[in-house]
Amino acid sequence: MPHRTTLPVPPAVAEWLRLAGHGEVTGVEQLHGGAISSTTRVTGSSGTSWILKQSADAPTDLYHLEAEGLRLLAAAGALPVPKTQLCAERYLLMEDRGSHAFTQDTWAVLGRGLARQHQVTSGRFGHDTDNYIGRIVQRNTWNDDGHAFFAEHRLLSWLEKPACARALGRKNRARLERLADRLPDLIPPQPAALLHGDLWHANVLPGHHEPPALCDPAVYYGWPEAELSMLYGCGPVPEEFSAAYQEIRPLDDGWRDRLPILHLRELLSVLAHFGDNDDILRGITEVLDTYT
Repeated sequence: MPHRTTLPVPPAVAEWLRLAGHGEVTGVEQLHGGAISSTTRVTGSSGTSWILKQSADAPTDLYHLEAEGLRLLAAAGALPVPKTQLCAERYLLMEDRGSHAFTQDTWAVLGRGLARQHQVTSGRFGHDTDNYIGRIVQRNTWNDDGHAFFAEHRLLSWLEKPACARALGRKNRARLERLADRLPDLIPPQPAALLHGDLWHANVLPGHHEPPALCDPAVYYGWPEAELSMLYGCGPVPEEFSAAYQEIRPLDDGWRDRLPILHLRELLSVLAHFGDNDDILRGITEVLDTYT
């Protein structure tokens, strides 16, 4: 995803630093971010730093929903999240947990923590509010049926987005609809577990001596394997992770084979945001060739 242009520190953030005893802004460091927010590390004259996400054109409720998602994950008590300091329509100021590399221990702690998070369940699939994947609304309307929920809100809803529909073409749109109908035969029943909802590597913050923290959530209650599909589909995941996860929450046989089906949600999201992409289309058609 492209970097966003660095934006000036909002006056309300600078004022909060002064009133909280951290002095003037002495440093602004551009960090890696997605296509929606400019993400910077802001340092005050006290030497303390924070992470500032901001956008001049993001949906006005995006940061409030993100902060609410962080609170929900924090309440689960499974993995830490950055503490929110300030939240407004155009920015979110959070605790800075530093920049550290993934280690084998990081992956093991993440596996056990995510398994504990997935033990927080609901009787229904969805969430009290919709939220966002990127800048596109993620529908979370409650449903008692996990297969119907995933079919409607994690697969077929992307066909409503013009860029995705154009990139897929008529044939692949029809095949995606057939795959959605087959989900009960392909995916075994799973509980509606508390999911981060957008869990790829960049949304995990490895700690130095602390457990890894989660950021940038799009929370809802859904299939645990759907969460794993994004983590495995967006980069390498060592065996330490799955071994640690299954110490707490064993997975059903064949879980690895099902991940490409569930990862379709992320591939469709990329098409909806950015349009035609040969690699993404190849990944989608490979799954459709296998299951339709």
